[in-house]
Amino acid sequence: MPKSDFKFQTPLRVRWMECDAQSIVFNGAYMDYLEVGQAEYYRNLGFSIYKVAAQGYFDTAVVKVEIEYKAPARVDDMLILHVRVSHIGNTSLILNVEIYPQDSDTLLTTIQSVYVGYHADTGNTRPVPDEMRELINHFEETGEVLPLDRFPDLAAAAK
Repeated sequence: MPKSDFKFQTPLRVRWMECDAQSIVFNGAYMDYLEVGQAEYYRNLGFSIYKVAAQGYFDTAVVKVEIEYKAPARVDDMLILHVRVSHIGNTSLILNVEIYPQDSDTLLTTIQSVYVGYHADTGNTRPVPDEMRELINHFEETGEVLPLDRFPDLAAAAK
């Protein structure tokens, strides 16, 4: 995807503990980068995905992740994670992350992850709340973050 398709980005510095003996980011560290991208994306929208899950508003389970490594990142590199929700289904969300070196158009890695709404207590799926759907869709269409107070149930869960 072109960088312009992403309304959100967040920086990340590669740490030594994420690298192998050649100082290249170890493949498993990219799952951590996915988590950072997801958490910061939702913080940008005004809430913590962890808090709303703990409050019972909406929780997810990862059901699929695809990672494509195009070029290595190395210890101490400054990276920019470009993050977007590319699709919202009835019970699922698809999150895309593209990783670039800071100040570069060289695509290092692409990640696509499918999250399904999940009731931890029952193991059943659950629909994506309409408030989250509206907030995310508006952001992805316009780049504008709507005030959380427009979404009373989500705002209450975010406290």
